[in-house]
Amino acid sequence: MLDLQQLSSFLAVVRAGSFVGAADATSLSKAAISRHVAELEEHLGVRLLHRTTRRLSLTDDGQRFHAQAAELVAAFEELEAATTASGGEAAGLLRINAPVSFGNLHLAPLWPRFIAAHPKVSLDLTLNDRVVDLVDEGYDVAIRITRLPDSQLVSRRLATTRIVLCASPGYLEQHGTPTHPRELADHQVFAYSYWSGGDDWRFTGPDGEAGVRVRPRIRTNSGDTCRAAALEDQGIILQPDFLVGADLRSGALVQLMPDYHSIELGIFAVFPTRKHLPLKTRHLVDFLVDAFQAARW
Repeated sequence: MLDLQQLSSFLAVVRAGSFVGAADATSLSKAAISRHVAELEEHLGVRLLHRTTRRLSLTDDGQRFHAQAAELVAAFEELEAATTASGGEAAGLLRINAPVSFGNLHLAPLWPRFIAAHPKVSLDLTLNDRVVDLVDEGYDVAIRITRLPDSQLVSRRLATTRIVLCASPGYLEQHGTPTHPRELADHQVFAYSYWSGGDDWRFTGPDGEAGVRVRPRIRTNSGDTCRAAALEDQGIILQPDFLVGADLRSGALVQLMPDYHSIELGIFAVFPTRKHLPLKTRHLVDFLVDAFQAARW
């Protein structure tokens, strides 16, 4: 029979990327973690991990086993939470990933409310703009800003955001206001590295689709850097209204070419599976859906 401690140690090693990291994360010794994984491999009769002096990775058997082991441990955690003296109160650690700008602006103010409502839940929050692998990296929930979420994951829509072309009044006074996308080729622009179209900025206007290949003065993986440059009268940016909405309302930034529209994206909470969904995860997703019901960037 599978041992829950062995499974937990194996998942901790995969999540941390090393036996030392797993030991730090679990407060167990490195020797105990190593013994648990070795006993699990012996019980299964397969090698789950490739071990070298430089790196650790899952074998093919390990990859298949890992996904099911994560679901099994989650089911045990849900069962434990549902049958404790708390009467089914959500408990345990939630690992959450979110985009940097959205996380700082719109999620950070929510976390104190959530943990106040669920005092037995603790949060481990990671902000970055790359698409993480929820299962391999051990996240319970990720916030994704995209047209369509990964079909292999379960998702709940939280809100939508429009991508807006804008610049400061100071920049426009110095360089003129473009009236057609093709004119952007002659302007200073600041580009977001993860933009799906790269340097090809496309819009839908009165005469159908119109596009231009821009020549960025700065390309960055930070929407906040693009916004800061625009506020300093340095150029034109293409950014979501959840980031620049307040600047547009105050007049610090001006929307350009309002007849030419960029895309609209959904903001989703995604998680690996509905099956054996822990109570803590269910409460978190419901909380976020409720919090963003009246989102008006």
